Amino acid sequence: MTAEPLEFEGAQGIRIAGDSFGDPAAPPVLLLHGGGQTRHSWKTTQRDLGERGWYSVSVDLRGHGDSQWAPDADYSLEGFASDIIAIAGELGHPALIGASLGGTSALAALGATADHPVGRALVLVDVAPHIERAGADRIRSFMGEHMTSGFASLDEVADAVAAYNPHRPRPSDLSGLRKNVRQRDDGRWYWHWDPAFITSRPIDDESRVSVHRGDVLERAARSLTVPTLLVRGRQSDLLSEEGARDFLALVPHARYADVGGAGHMVAGDKNDAFNDAVVGFLDDVRSGRS
Repeated sequence: MTAEPLEFEGAQGIRIAGDSFGDPAAPPVLLLHGGGQTRHSWKTTQRDLGERGWYSVSVDLRGHGDSQWAPDADYSLEGFASDIIAIAGELGHPALIGASLGGTSALAALGATADHPVGRALVLVDVAPHIERAGADRIRSFMGEHMTSGFASLDEVADAVAAYNPHRPRPSDLSGLRKNVRQRDDGRWYWHWDPAFITSRPIDDESRVSVHRGDVLERAARSLTVPTLLVRGRQSDLLSEEGARDFLALVPHARYADVGGAGHMVAGDKNDAFNDAVVGFLDDVRSGRS
């Protein structure tokens, strides 16, 4: 089974790049990566879902990977959610699986369409309406550190990723990193996302934006009626146990999986355990047992 390239039209006509695995006639699943990542972060999970009877589609969010950069630098929660609503409409009521930024955007999309949800189910990966500010600041710092200067080699990229994510062994084969960086004419490697994703919002505006985001997501969580699974990495510094409990109080029908040995990048840290939890949940959704 090989990936089939796809293209969608997001909000404001933004071109969204994607890949699919599986039979297009099978129930669809839409995979949404975290901030600064690309659709390729889901490669193993996407293939697994495709082989287990799902039509699994992974996309690059606006401003990321091969998708178009937002011409007005709109990288707001509402902008990402609008793209998901458009893509879900084309796919026809998919289950939504979102990690970090992809998860908050999926939750916001379901909140905006609460009367007629665009998704048939939701899997939130290590994110909830209330997250730890220190963890969010660490992600923002990591993304911004080499944003303009880039890296001299893929080895430098690997060193930076290993320093940020000590839960995962440093890869010996660096070819996979080419999916997350691009080489410019100066020979240096740069992250494969629009710098305006970070720079479009002043750093001193972060508190106000965080409060707004939390309020929007809390309202969306309270409105959820679709089957829901929250997956947390037990070593995560972004989603605490308290943040997870707060979400489960907002969504009493939600299931919860706490993955030991995993940090914020749950799917990459413990892929087998993550896939088992997600596929088991989705199989229950498909059979009506959720």
